[in-house]
Amino acid sequence: MRVGIFGRGRLAQAVAEALEARRSKPGAGGEALELDWSLGRGEAVPSAVDVALDASSGEAVSAHLSWALDAGTDLVIGATGWDRAILGSAGLDAAQRAPIGVLTAPNFSLGVAFMRSLALALGRFSALDPGSDLAVLERHHRAKADAQSGTAKLLASALAEGSRHREDGHDEGGFTGWAPSPAKAGEIPVASIRAGKEVGYHELRYESELETIVISHEAKSRALFASGALASLLWIRGRKGLYSFDDMAGEIIGPLFEGNASVEASPP
Repeated sequence: MRVGIFGRGRLAQAVAEALEARRSKPGAGGEALELDWSLGRGEAVPSAVDVALDASSGEAVSAHLSWALDAGTDLVIGATGWDRAILGSAGLDAAQRAPIGVLTAPNFSLGVAFMRSLALALGRFSALDPGSDLAVLERHHRAKADAQSGTAKLLASALAEGSRHREDGHDEGGFTGWAPSPAKAGEIPVASIRAGKEVGYHELRYESELETIVISHEAKSRALFASGALASLLWIRGRKGLYSFDDMAGEIIGPLFEGNASVEASPP
């Protein structure tokens, strides 16, 4: 399967290295993936590919999406700071009308997808105490341009969604959304730090008068995101419609939250 990459940043480089490592491994399992091209800003696409990764800047996503639609190439969007309204403008608001497969991913980590599920649950837990607070803290390297990170927005939105959930299916009360810290009443504050060389750290916080709950995720290497990006490229190939990384990750994570299976403790 031939792959193209838009972008020459940290994520694009990590994915290119992962593709080369996969190609050079004799007898590597799974479908063959071959990097056909990796383009910087303003460079013309040299040839058609089977699937492409957009790891460029947010303002370039619209043009890359238009190219993918014209070329009939499935696309994985891993850029941050782009306007999701362009998906609707391109006719991707309804999966059944999409001519190609498009997967959007603010983060390519299965661990972060797991964190989103926990964020929904923590938001629901906060609804038990109307006086409790929710917050998100994120830290990234000093060169990261956008704040808040796409992952922080994803997690904060999940917290807010969970806080409004009711068993009868209606959304009511809870937090209306998120905002950069300090936030107004009814909004979840998101604090961002840009310093050092940190790959990525995200923290969910629940605060009440009686207790504090902290759930955190730290990426130790960009190889984590490259691995998830490769899995996304393989997963989206041949599908039609608009998907998120959670759709792919859900096939792995979903069963973890199903049923009431118990684990027997080993005798001392």
